[in-house]
Amino acid sequence: MLELDTEAFEALVVDELDRLPDEMVDGLDNLVFVVEDRPENGTLDTLGLYDGVALTERDRYGFGEMPDRIIVYREPHLAACETRDELADEIHTTLVHEIAHFYGIDDERLHELGWA
Repeated sequence: MLELDTEAFEALVVDELDRLPDEMVDGLDNLVFVVEDRPENGTLDTLGLYDGVALTERDRYGFGEMPDRIIVYREPHLAACETRDELADEIHTTLVHEIAHFYGIDDERLHELGWA
C-alpha cells in the first residue's frame, strides 16, 4: 500500500483540483472539498462522495444553505494505488466523478463517459 500522510495527500488533491478545466470548476457554487481518512462504514471500496443537492435537483436552494461537500477518502486511494502518479490520476478521476454528481450526472452516464 502506498504511504502518504494527510497533509501530503491534501496537497495532491489541491494540485489535481488546479488541473481541472475552468469550464468544470467555474460553476461550482456553495461547495467545499474535504479529505477524510475513510467513509463512515470503514470500507476501502469508496474513493469519494458527493454530499449535497445536485444542480438539476435544486429548487429554492441558495442563500443560507450549508455548502455541499465533495469528500475524497485518503486510505481507499492509497490502498488502490501503487505509485504517486497512479494516485494523482485516481484522485483526478474521483474529483471529476464527484463534480459530475454536483452537476446532476448520474453513475450510469459516468460509466458511459469512462469516468466511473
